[in-house]
Amino acid sequence: MCGIVGIVGKSNVNQALYDALTVLQHRGQDAAGIVTSHDGRLFLRKDNGLVRDVFQQRHMQRLVGNMGIGHVRYPTAGSSTSAEAQPFYVNSPYGITLAHNGNLTNVEQLAKEIYESDLRHVNTSSDSEVLLNVFAHELATRKQLQPTEEDVFAAVADVHKRCKGGYAVVAMITGYGIVGFRDPNAIRPIVFGQRHTDEGVEYMIASESVSLDVLGFTLIRDLAPGEAVYITEDGKLHTRQCAPNPHYAPCIFEHVYLARPDSIIDGISVYKARLRMGEKLAEKILRERPEHDIDVVIPIPDTSRTAALELANHLGVKFREGFVKNRYIGRTFIMPGQAARKKSVRQKLNAIELEFRGKNVMLVDDSIVRGTTCKQIIQMAREAGAKNVYFCSAAPAVRYPNVYGIDMPSAHELIAHNRSTQEVADLIGADWLIYQDLPDLIDAVGGGKVKIEHFDCAVFDGKYVTGDIDDKYLNKIEQARNDASKIKTQAVSAIIDLYNN
Repeated sequence: MCGIVGIVGKSNVNQALYDALTVLQHRGQDAAGIVTSHDGRLFLRKDNGLVRDVFQQRHMQRLVGNMGIGHVRYPTAGSSTSAEAQPFYVNSPYGITLAHNGNLTNVEQLAKEIYESDLRHVNTSSDSEVLLNVFAHELATRKQLQPTEEDVFAAVADVHKRCKGGYAVVAMITGYGIVGFRDPNAIRPIVFGQRHTDEGVEYMIASESVSLDVLGFTLIRDLAPGEAVYITEDGKLHTRQCAPNPHYAPCIFEHVYLARPDSIIDGISVYKARLRMGEKLAEKILRERPEHDIDVVIPIPDTSRTAALELANHLGVKFREGFVKNRYIGRTFIMPGQAARKKSVRQKLNAIELEFRGKNVMLVDDSIVRGTTCKQIIQMAREAGAKNVYFCSAAPAVRYPNVYGIDMPSAHELIAHNRSTQEVADLIGADWLIYQDLPDLIDAVGGGKVKIEHFDCAVFDGKYVTGDIDDKYLNKIEQARNDASKIKTQAVSAIIDLYNN
């Protein structure tokens, strides 16, 4: 769940990259980085922290050049050392920098190939650095002093042959241009657009369309599965399908939680998809509990607000804002350790008592992952005087880990793993609990004007679209992602950063 951006402009792009990253900040709060290119030289700034903290005026002044890429990161395996902040850089060939959103599922095999066959050294545990070295090696095999779009697209095609998993990438070839590409299943999102200036046309590649909107770019379209776009430094745009058997299977969780509601992903409005989620939930409630006694529908800010509003409308029940959110606390489902998450929830939300006192309250959230957050929120609702607390999830039960770039925890940390709906309701303390049905979620997201027949729904149904995930792989990521491992990794990372600084 990282955010990426690349811009080829007609003047310095440092401020535009910074602004785009602030718009994409919801996709990663662990680290940020920008690299620009000017007269064949690279200028890089990256570090742990939010965009506003990583880039000070002195850093921005040094980021000169009409071409650059940026990245906001959160760790998918618990590491938060600044050494893994992106973009990454290799000097051969040409000098290439790369930023990546997603996860390679065959990274161990690739790392071995890179060392033994490609004779390249990887300095971190990041799969993004592995991906960069694969791309650099494949471009180097073309043995061209000046790479053409044909060379770039051939290198991307070879990346697709070697790399498995979900990935959206921007890479800058120093002095030549910026390339963006998407995995053959289109799991992770990536779009590109343009804007006209007095000096000419500028191009932008980004994770979400909202970053184009804010900067005045017009969305051209999403990259298709396996497709690449190459924009030369002088502003010529080229696109090419680089995978032999592409298949659309975008991550449905982008629409549930990850993306901003004002984004358009694969031609689908995230906002409208969430409205339809609310409609589907209301229909299910009316089927299963036609005599419900819900007095008020209250969303858990912010992602569930759209679905909750439509749910209330279709039920004919009052919609109220019952929680005030502290916007300076990060997203809790990616925080390591139950104690940290519990403390964070209490700091993040506070209940408005008059909306709860003596009422049967339906709380609506986008999803339930560990259950830590919703359990505390239900308790807060009871403490505020709610008579009964019902809970509604706009997504189905999350029962399986994500392996394509979202830090869904190990299976045993998912509250719905191997549990019934009633068992989950008992654990979180809800009087009753209702989940969205998976067919309804698929219809809500893919049922608009743009028809996508298949989504990556692995966290709900355990079906991994790349076809290379087995129990051995899941057991391995369980060891990397469980809370104990994350806490240990973060402690080591803190020591490393302290030493380096």
